[in-house]
Amino acid sequence: MSAYTKLAKDTLENYVKTGQIVIPPVDEEPEEFKEKKSCFVSLKKDGQLRGCIGTLQPYRDNLEEEIVMNAVSAGTRDPRFPAITVDELPEIQYSVDVLSEPEPITSLEGHDVKKQGLIVSTRDGRSGVLLPDLDGVNTPEEQLLICLQKGGIYPGEEVSLETFTVERHGEDDE
Repeated sequence: MSAYTKLAKDTLENYVKTGQIVIPPVDEEPEEFKEKKSCFVSLKKDGQLRGCIGTLQPYRDNLEEEIVMNAVSAGTRDPRFPAITVDELPEIQYSVDVLSEPEPITSLEGHDVKKQGLIVSTRDGRSGVLLPDLDGVNTPEEQLLICLQKGGIYPGEEVSLETFTVERHGEDDE
């Protein structure tokens, strides 16, 4: 298990069991943990999404704190799912996606859904985000449609597009 997923796992397990947010010690902490970066923490159970929360811009002092807060939120505050229970903890699989800085694009031409995430936003502040390389998302148009749905944005509305890449850390990573 990578240091990224171990941090997310240890944090969420501690929070679900005690109600306390504690930054657990990490063996051989990556240097990147000290940098100010954004990330998403995704949780799956039986191969199905069970929670996913992240930030497009870093809000905490460093990546370590960003992972900690997003892990707790993914497990307890994702509005699509009930909070994870103590009984579920052994069944949860974790991944942490560290995001690059988003870059504006003017079209989806050349957009690779396997390598690039998408952010769609309106002038009034509605937005939808989708990470890259997700099962069942095979075209830029599918990625765009999901972002529109997530953001409550109607097709045909004027939108801004941004793309980003991720460094994905799963439980099988070392």
